[in-house]
Amino acid sequence: MTIMLHFLVWLTAGFTTGDAGAEQPCTCKGQETFPVPPASKSTLFYIQRTPNTNTILYDLNLDKGVPDEEDPVHAYWIRYQEEGQQEDLSFIQRNYAYGLKTKKLSADKYELRFVSYKKLPFYLVKAADSRYHVLATINGRSIHVSRVFLQIEGGSFWLPNVVCAEVKGTDPVTGQEVIQNFKP
Repeated sequence: MTIMLHFLVWLTAGFTTGDAGAEQPCTCKGQETFPVPPASKSTLFYIQRTPNTNTILYDLNLDKGVPDEEDPVHAYWIRYQEEGQQEDLSFIQRNYAYGLKTKKLSADKYELRFVSYKKLPFYLVKAADSRYHVLATINGRSIHVSRVFLQIEGGSFWLPNVVCAEVKGTDPVTGQEVIQNFKP
């Protein structure tokens, strides 16, 4: 619960979408020992954050081969700090922190916004490879998002000190890995 509130406060306290030069660069530390969750054909991206390795995964939720219009993305935990089991988000986590509000924009495109931070749109899009990806613009650069990492150092229960955020993925044009770090 504490980590969820840290994430919620981090999102509401200043995560930005990347106006050129607006963020201060940083280097996220401590993620080297975090497990990489098992990927499936439906995995879109995941979130990890200090101080523990529990991970939130976001999977494509299909209905008859197309994204479910009401719930195109399913979010759930992998509880590495316990027994590595999968667990659905709780009501509070889904509605106040890690859940997504979705809006269908076209047959193959949805807008996704975290319930705790509506300023940063992610987009679920069907790409040229006929697969769905999550696209975001961070620091003025488009990224097919695969991972978000938050480094938290101290602070309080209600106001954690997020010292660095990292968004990792691939460039949708070149396919090269892209890592964008910034201090929120």
